[in-house]
Amino acid sequence: MESIAAIARDLGLGPKYLIAYGDDKAKVSLDAIRAPHGKLIAVTGITPTSAGEGKTTTAIGLTDALAKAGRKAVVTLRQPSLGPVFGVKGGGTGGGWATVVPEADINLHFTGDSHAVTTAHNLLAALTDNAVRRHQIPDLTSDGITWRRVSPIEDRALRNIVTGLGGDANGPVRDTGFDITEASEVMAILSLATGYDDLRKRLGAITVGYTTDKRPVRAGEIGAVGSMMALLKDAMLPNLVQTGAGQPAFVHTGPFANIAHGASSVVADKLALGYADYVVTECGFGADLGFEKFMHIKMRSSGLRPAAVVLVATVRAIKSHGGVPNDALTRPDAMAVRIGAANLEHMVKIVKSFGVPVVVSINRYPSDTAEEIVILQDVAITAGASAAVTCSAFTDGATGAAELAEAVERLAAIKSQVTYLYKEDATLRDKIYAVATKVYGATSVTLSPAANRKLDFYQQQGLDELPICIAKTAFSLTHDPTLKNRPTQFSFEINDIRASTGAGFIYPIAGDILTMPGLPRHPRALDLDRHNNVTGIT
Repeated sequence: MESIAAIARDLGLGPKYLIAYGDDKAKVSLDAIRAPHGKLIAVTGITPTSAGEGKTTTAIGLTDALAKAGRKAVVTLRQPSLGPVFGVKGGGTGGGWATVVPEADINLHFTGDSHAVTTAHNLLAALTDNAVRRHQIPDLTSDGITWRRVSPIEDRALRNIVTGLGGDANGPVRDTGFDITEASEVMAILSLATGYDDLRKRLGAITVGYTTDKRPVRAGEIGAVGSMMALLKDAMLPNLVQTGAGQPAFVHTGPFANIAHGASSVVADKLALGYADYVVTECGFGADLGFEKFMHIKMRSSGLRPAAVVLVATVRAIKSHGGVPNDALTRPDAMAVRIGAANLEHMVKIVKSFGVPVVVSINRYPSDTAEEIVILQDVAITAGASAAVTCSAFTDGATGAAELAEAVERLAAIKSQVTYLYKEDATLRDKIYAVATKVYGATSVTLSPAANRKLDFYQQQGLDELPICIAKTAFSLTHDPTLKNRPTQFSFEINDIRASTGAGFIYPIAGDILTMPGLPRHPRALDLDRHNNVTGIT
């Protein structure tokens, strides 16, 4: 690795803007943000499968390839979540010859941002409980508190709990639970805030509960905002690291895409766009989740616009959508590719519906046949992609992403008009219906009685102007994770609805989606260790 001071200097950032965390990572002052001149490239994908797609690897490889071609390029990524690092997924820093470093630090404590979010969130919970116990907010009782606590570790035992047991001194007693830190509204706020003033405004607008006459109580009324600002003062600053090939990388904030909006921070993108020709950023999960929310929430609120989109797929994942079991994915199967390519076709059309040009990047594996690659390319072009190329950044680094970089430059030069799939002043019901039908392909929407009541209540509260952020499984276009490929003739089921008034969105909860995951039978945490270096993060 080069020193982080050298990485910053090559980008054009002077030492006065850096807060160094050792020699290999630094935070960058928001004073360094200047008028953007670069082009934003968004990387998304098909519906994820256990076979893997490689969006992060592609985003990093593309950045290195653009730099190798003589362009100033930066990648902006979400910070990996400790939950998946210790759970099923493992590390989230790319792979092979397309990584961001230092990998162990980025995947674990990094610069402490996740811990700051956890602490600020739970401080607000403690202050809210204290305000109720001491009767400081008229008509706010323990039953009216809606603000749950968070933990960075996947822990199913915390999903539903009772707090305040042991007598009046420990009260108030209430039914509550924990969400994972990446589902925290504070994390979403940190990702979307444009600066400290906006951060303060958004924190103050968080709804912590409702009085007996249904009046919303905000964090500002609790008096928590000042302390939360103090805890988040450094977490607000983007983290600068580097790719394995020595290109600048901002890794900042980590909202989940299946629960929140799944994008790195607005300030990291704005910072990078002021210094680079191209800024490559990743949208979490598939185009139906990460990219839809990236557009309707992050792009719409920030005023930024993508110049082009990269949609990542693999032959292996397409075969999985085509019904092939995991132990047979390396066998040639053109028919399964043709069947599973319906998912790719649908995802291309989702991106195109926003008016942005798209190139399909096929992450190549040694077992892929020429026929299988051509099938995916034909499907992609027919669906509306401007190009469909192969990429081998994992094994070949920047060289393996050279063709993709050329395609991206061609697309980014095309002027496009971004469109959205619902109007900002549409009703919440119309917004939900628009996403469910136009993005997921549902024929109708089914709301549970509880979701219906909450929707009516939020509309009465005047929250119709907010975008929606649907929390659903990442593994299907539907609410049911077992329905792969491109399901049709289904009703999209919503069981609950919550309001993130500080982050600025309403999030309907579909199917059995959980805001606190649980550990698998063999957690990745059992494989981690530290000798001379941290091992077991993959």
